[in-house]
Amino acid sequence: MNQPDNNTQTANAPQGVLHDQSIGRIIAAANKLTAEQVEQILAHQKKLGVRFGEAAVALGLANGEDVMWALSQQFHYPYAPGSATQLSPELVLASKPFSEQAEAFRILRSQINVRLFAAGQQKRAIAVISPEQGDGKSFFAANMAVALSQLGGRTLLVDADMRNPRQHEIFGLPEPRAGLSGILSGRSEANVIRTIPDLPSLFVMPVGTIPPNPTELLERPAFGLLMKEVLSKFDYVIVDTPAAELGADGAIAAAHCGAALVMTRKDATRVAAVQDLVDSLANGPAELAGVVLNAH
Repeated sequence: MNQPDNNTQTANAPQGVLHDQSIGRIIAAANKLTAEQVEQILAHQKKLGVRFGEAAVALGLANGEDVMWALSQQFHYPYAPGSATQLSPELVLASKPFSEQAEAFRILRSQINVRLFAAGQQKRAIAVISPEQGDGKSFFAANMAVALSQLGGRTLLVDADMRNPRQHEIFGLPEPRAGLSGILSGRSEANVIRTIPDLPSLFVMPVGTIPPNPTELLERPAFGLLMKEVLSKFDYVIVDTPAAELGADGAIAAAHCGAALVMTRKDATRVAAVQDLVDSLANGPAELAGVVLNAH
């Protein structure tokens, strides 16, 4: 049987070496194409002088998303098509990485990199804070963590919203018993950092059990020590926090992180509330990296 493009790898090669395979082999393996179907595609490809992926789509044996996913594997660009993952549709960088919304996150990622991660700058975590509930902090923090992980660096997303945690839901993780709250209270010694199989450079630390005293836990020295530890082990650290209207948690987390991004929602967030939050950062050690308008 003819093979889809020349390559020494087999169609059943493990995920870790997909980038060494041809597009044809990746598509054939992912779609479980039979030998006869591969022959059909190759014949169509030769007849029309098109690429393997184009021929497969034309014959209805693959779709455009299959081809883009295969390309992403070759170029070390991990993402998880919505049909093949338990991740929330909110993760546009994972499920729809070629959409306009995903491109907006990449633009923000570039700006953040220039502002906070330029060569010679002190390494800092980024706290995502907002004045009011519903501004889209968790949505933004999750997608920005994915965006940073797609650069190839080890990225940790810490869910420090110990009032209404959502990151375990967004990433399809089981309800966690161990997490940040256990570390800060001195009760958890287990590994509380979870891997995300579809996104190999991304790690998530969930809240765990929701505590009755979130502000006090964040004010303890343990949170600052934790930030120093994870910054020594990860290239990027993003921290999700509660809204400022619920308490001082976000401001405390930002002070330990060293940098903050303020989230606002179009036609919803009050200007006065944003100004108050920005002014409060001016009196603390955290650098304001910017204010983001969420139109989602």
